[in-house]
Amino acid sequence: MKAQDVLDLAARNLRESLLRNSLTTLGIAVGVASLVAMLSLGIGLQTMASKRLMHSGLFDTVLVSSHRQFRGFGGGMRPQPTETRTLDEAARATIAKLPHVLEVYPEIRFATEVRYAGKPTFANVAGLPPSAAQNEAFEDAQGRFFSGPQAEEAILLADFAKELNPQVASLLGQEIVINYAERQPLSNAAEAGGFSLLRRERQLRVVGIVDREPYSGLRGMAGAGVFIPLQLAESLNVMQPGDLRGLTSAPEAKGRTFENLTVRVASPNDVEQVEDAVKKMDFGALSMLDATRNLQRFFAVLDLFLGIFGSLALAVASLGIINTLVMAILERRREIGIMKAVGASDGDVKRLFFTEAAAMGAVGGALGVLLGWILGRIINLGTNYYLRRQQLPAENLWLVPWWLVAGAIAFSVLVTLISGLYPAARAAKLDPVQALHYE
Repeated sequence: MKAQDVLDLAARNLRESLLRNSLTTLGIAVGVASLVAMLSLGIGLQTMASKRLMHSGLFDTVLVSSHRQFRGFGGGMRPQPTETRTLDEAARATIAKLPHVLEVYPEIRFATEVRYAGKPTFANVAGLPPSAAQNEAFEDAQGRFFSGPQAEEAILLADFAKELNPQVASLLGQEIVINYAERQPLSNAAEAGGFSLLRRERQLRVVGIVDREPYSGLRGMAGAGVFIPLQLAESLNVMQPGDLRGLTSAPEAKGRTFENLTVRVASPNDVEQVEDAVKKMDFGALSMLDATRNLQRFFAVLDLFLGIFGSLALAVASLGIINTLVMAILERRREIGIMKAVGASDGDVKRLFFTEAAAMGAVGGALGVLLGWILGRIINLGTNYYLRRQQLPAENLWLVPWWLVAGAIAFSVLVTLISGLYPAARAAKLDPVQALHYE
């Protein structure tokens, strides 16, 4: 029997029992819809969590320090001080040349006196790189980010801004003055490596206010109330803790030394490679790689359980397919007998029933994907409405990627084909003589 003949017969048989076949197809659609809804929820939650973590700036960075300076970050063997490399400008340039590294910068934080309207207030100042503009802390910030890497501008933490003026928004565009100790190298050759401190002050314009500190966590070693461009912070040449350590333990350093360096990589997938390369350079390296793996493991288990529960409805729908096809055998025994009497083989009969099952699976799968998408959109709109009522930002909790659409339809067809195994085998075993005498 030709493939076209099988398709024509299958289409005719499906049209003849339209109501029953439609209800069976609808059952498949409901099963696929539940599966798509469950998996799209898991995918949406994983995407939302990954996006948030990426915007936090923690999962695409590596914190680098000399082994001698890195004791506070865990146990393990440490090299002798004479074997420890110094984290200086030369080391910074070397790390910046590693593959997948986007930028390398030091953490510059210092205590200062901030004056606003003649009133002095103590605060910590921190330098922010240009890439910090993508940090989640600035998603709901008042004002804007720095206009340039050397701009004499400041962004205030909201809690600190309230100390300057309870009307926080009124600080935007205002001037503040910071006092700091500038590091000046000594000109005496006998005292090479030494430095003196000079009192300086710098006037800054407030351009933004944030509710939480950027990079809090891995890089948030000390709270800061004022943020300035990193290049501006470096140009101030403020004394850092590493400067004192460099006087006594790093005579080979070229230029100033750093407490630690932050290495930002192109993708979280490149963190492990960069971290291993840094360790081979005899520096300490710390990242959130283990936390990332644990998160991926959690979502893999979540997707598995959601997929299992979503498949239960599809399993129930498969029983409907078996029932529909078995009833079709009873109704079409004479037709099957005539087909076999005129030369149709057992394989032709099986292909006919498999084609009918696959057609119901494909239509039910496509309809189920559409229903699952509509269900997800409705729940997503309801969730965002609730979040807005709670004064929280809206989130996209449901995500239906193209591979889920294709996979759901293919899985639906596969389930229907498996469900059609017994009816097809039973139909193929019919004796044509008995089938022709069946009333």
